[in-house]
Amino acid sequence: MLSRIVALTLVAFLGACASVPAAPVQAERPLVILVSIDGFRPDYLERGITPVLSQLAAEGASGPMRPSFPSVTFPNHYTLVTGLHPDNHGIVGNNMIDAELGSFSLRNKEAVTDRRWWDDGEPIWVTAENAGLVTGTMFWPGSEADIRGVRPTHWTEFDQSMPGNARVDRVLGWMDLTEEQRPDLTTLYFDTVDTAGHSHGPDGVQTDEAVRDVDASVGRLIEGLEARGLYERTVLIVVSDHGMAATSPDRVTYLDDLVDVEAVRIIYSGAVTLLNPVPGREAEVDAALIGSRPHLDCWRRSEIPARFRLGSHPRVPAIVCASEPGWLLATRARPVTREGGAHGYDNASPEMAAVFIANGPGVMKGRRLTDLDSVDVQPLLGRLLGIAVPEGDGDPADTLPVTEP
Repeated sequence: MLSRIVALTLVAFLGACASVPAAPVQAERPLVILVSIDGFRPDYLERGITPVLSQLAAEGASGPMRPSFPSVTFPNHYTLVTGLHPDNHGIVGNNMIDAELGSFSLRNKEAVTDRRWWDDGEPIWVTAENAGLVTGTMFWPGSEADIRGVRPTHWTEFDQSMPGNARVDRVLGWMDLTEEQRPDLTTLYFDTVDTAGHSHGPDGVQTDEAVRDVDASVGRLIEGLEARGLYERTVLIVVSDHGMAATSPDRVTYLDDLVDVEAVRIIYSGAVTLLNPVPGREAEVDAALIGSRPHLDCWRRSEIPARFRLGSHPRVPAIVCASEPGWLLATRARPVTREGGAHGYDNASPEMAAVFIANGPGVMKGRRLTDLDSVDVQPLLGRLLGIAVPEGDGDPADTLPVTEP
């Protein structure tokens, strides 16, 4: 990785000598690989178990990143690639109800592959394909649907059992293709850190093991790129969708103690809870839930605090409840019985912060970022690829410190 110093110096020198920006040349276009490590908190880099990721951060631009609310997987992965908050791209939860389309969940294959759930936003691979670039998605929420009628050139159906190294090898296989077939933009997704964090908490030994494994897989990716002579022209963007907070059976609010559970339809519950009253029982549910109580706030859709940027999309349910970080909302029928971890909380909570690392040609060395939002990633990707992207909710200026002037 130290060889990048020479490359970055050359980039800076050429930039200083050029009075007029040259038209981009395909052979010189950087390869951009967007890596998501689901549930990876920024402070995991400080545990001494991530030599690869920590070096990428030290030699590049990095910092904590604020996710969108709710701080859960599908909404935030789609935010990262569209530059839109969930209220605008339409993926407002891991589970959703749509008046026309019915029910959506992560395991509902028919819904996940139905573009109508995703068409409110334009992910970066659609923008890039429409601009004549080649893209590849090694797992990413939305990438199995022909969003706005466009698919990535290379894509893979999600298989959670596929090991991290096998995912890396699939990406490296795409890098072995000809220049015309090789992806200009690639996404790569790892889920094991999130899985371990849920089961064992953010401080669990098993979570540390998952962090080590993913770090090694990223190292495998770098080694493979180096062996192919592609590393010096590759920009790696490593992100996560949210963080993780420790939970316990001692920190639970039970919905049954607040309202007759037969009066509500629970769409999603836990750190954040999305629900609709049963028709005819709206007044009863409102009276029981709306307001603040210890460790829990519930709002009508129209009264969700403005800072959450949620409430206008028709898929947002009638009532949204947010638990205090570390607390959960559950039912007696499905009690919390063991310690673990959760996310979905207030996106300003430090435990919900996501990681951001950029490293590669043209990226500032040793730059520390302090005010990055997940909606800022999409315009950065567009700038790196040299393509115009749809205007989103982010501020492109927020990521200007990432790249060389």
